[in-house]
Amino acid sequence: MRETMEQENIPVESQPANAPHEAPAPPAPTGSPRPSGSRALAIWIICIVVILLALGITVGIRSRIAADNKLEKTADATSIPSVRVTYPKSGDKVQTIDLPGNVQPYLDTPIYARTSGYIKQWYVDIGARVHAGQLMAEIETPELDQQLQQAQADLKTAQANLNIAEITSKRWQNLLAKNAVSKQETDQAISDMAARQSAVSASEANVRRLQQMQDFEKVVAPFDGVVTARNIDVGSLIEAGANTTTKELFHLGSIHTLRVYVAVPEAYVSTVSDGANVALTETDRPGEAFKGRVVRNSSAIDPISRTLNVEVDVNNANGHLLPGAYVFVHLDLPGSPHSVTLPSNAILFRAEGLRAAVVRQNHVVLVPITIGRDYGSSVEVTSGLTPQDAVVLDPPDSIAQGEEVQIMEPGKQGGE
Repeated sequence: MRETMEQENIPVESQPANAPHEAPAPPAPTGSPRPSGSRALAIWIICIVVILLALGITVGIRSRIAADNKLEKTADATSIPSVRVTYPKSGDKVQTIDLPGNVQPYLDTPIYARTSGYIKQWYVDIGARVHAGQLMAEIETPELDQQLQQAQADLKTAQANLNIAEITSKRWQNLLAKNAVSKQETDQAISDMAARQSAVSASEANVRRLQQMQDFEKVVAPFDGVVTARNIDVGSLIEAGANTTTKELFHLGSIHTLRVYVAVPEAYVSTVSDGANVALTETDRPGEAFKGRVVRNSSAIDPISRTLNVEVDVNNANGHLLPGAYVFVHLDLPGSPHSVTLPSNAILFRAEGLRAAVVRQNHVVLVPITIGRDYGSSVEVTSGLTPQDAVVLDPPDSIAQGEEVQIMEPGKQGGE
């Protein structure tokens, strides 16, 4: 057997002679040799890497598919236009329309001089409150004073001529009774007396005229009011007359009661009646309201503006409201409980008439509507809509019947 093992190049360990005899180990299988430990570890690592790569590719493909699906859904969602909607408000029993008004003094007049001269003194300035008959200024009129003296002298001359004419007339009438003079001479004496009487009357009228002109040297207030302008100073030349350019001395306005003129549109003329109470507000005093009363109107529609001029009187005893101010007059109009109000920017003007775009089951329905009163930022809709209808705000001109839309969330509708 040793020989055989040596022939097969199998090492044979020396054994002691007295060692027990053991069965020989089975021969190793022929083929590739068994791999070492480091090589097996490398193989395991490679397998793990391959598995991880396969898992990563699978996850990437799935995420790409999910992203594509999400993008497709987003594209589908964005392809549907989003709209802002509003809901019509139920009609109130009373509607209010705000109209601009022009405030004017109840009495307003410029004060001119009726006589020529120079300003001697003025006593009131702008903002002064004056009473009727109060002295406001004095005018020096030296020429007028001389004219008055001359007229008075002419009157005395005329009166003297009248006296002698009366004496002469009586004498001639007595002589005529005795047939001492002719009828012609007596009539001439009587006629001369009448002429002298007319001359005296003319002189007296001239004196009264000049005296009245002299009274105009004192400029007085014609009514209670406030001086809103003073255009003179001491020494200013004042010229009165039709052929001269008149100069306004003062401007006086009565502001205890004010007139407010408001142009009411023709559509609301039937709702305005004399004696109605109205409220007024001023932009500079947002927290204060003034009470007024409709006193009269022009009873005629302006053909240009298609409005009715209405006068509202306001008690201004506290003086808070100033002439020339810009105010808003709030007129109460009777409303219809069956109507609704809709913002003006929700109306569509189409060739077939007025329409409102109502969203029903995410589709647009163009509803015909009928307009009542126009309140400016909103209008009254008398038919076609209910408070439950979702009406599109600022609808585009291209919006069509049956178009699919989606309603924006309330928080994203710009405060709607």
